[in-house]
Amino acid sequence: MAGAFSAVYTFGPTFRAENSQSRRHLAEFYMVEAEIAFTESLDDLMKVMEDLFKAATEHVLSSCAEDHFLHRGRIDILKSSSHNFTFSIEWGCDLQTEHEKILVKHCGNVPVFVINYPYELKPFYARDNQDQPNHTAAAVDLLVPGVGELCGGSLREERLELLSQQLAHIFDRVMQKSYFSLQRLMSTCHSVNIKCKI
Repeated sequence: MAGAFSAVYTFGPTFRAENSQSRRHLAEFYMVEAEIAFTESLDDLMKVMEDLFKAATEHVLSSCAEDHFLHRGRIDILKSSSHNFTFSIEWGCDLQTEHEKILVKHCGNVPVFVINYPYELKPFYARDNQDQPNHTAAAVDLLVPGVGELCGGSLREERLELLSQQLAHIFDRVMQKSYFSLQRLMSTCHSVNIKCKI
C-alpha cells in the first residue's frame, strides 16, 4: 500500500493466536499498524511512534526526555542490576517484561526507546544494519512505565539482493518471485512498519 499512498494505517481489534499465560499479553486488543514510505532512519520511525503515543495519551510525554539504548548498552545495564532475573540476559536473547521494567526504572520511570535488536530476533523484512559482529536490525521498541513494550517497529529492507538472500531460507522460488514482484511495484526506498498496542 505504501507504494500508492505515502502513509497508510489500520486501527482495529487484534486477536492473539498463540496460547499466552501472561497478564501482559491479552488474547484480544486494539492495535495500530502503519506503513510509511520514504522513511530513512530509526529517528524518523521513533518520531512517528512518539507522536502517536503523545496524541493517544495527551500530555504524558510532554516533559519526558528522549532516551534510547543500543542493544549492547541495555545488556550492560541489565547485567549490572542487582535484580535476580528469571530469564537470562545475553546477546541474542529477546527482552522479557522483567528486563523492560528494569530499563524503564533505570531511566527514571520515563518512556524509553530501545533500538537495534539482534537481527535474528526480527522478521525477514526488517532492515539489516550490516554491523558485524553484532548483526542488528534497524528496529525499535518504545517501553513505558508499568507496561513495558507499548510500540514496536522497524525499517523495511529495500535492498533486493539482501532480501533475496533472506527469502531463500524462508520461501520456495514461486513465493520468492511473487514477493519480489510486489516489492518492485509497491515498495519505496525507505519505509517502516509500526505496531502499537492500545
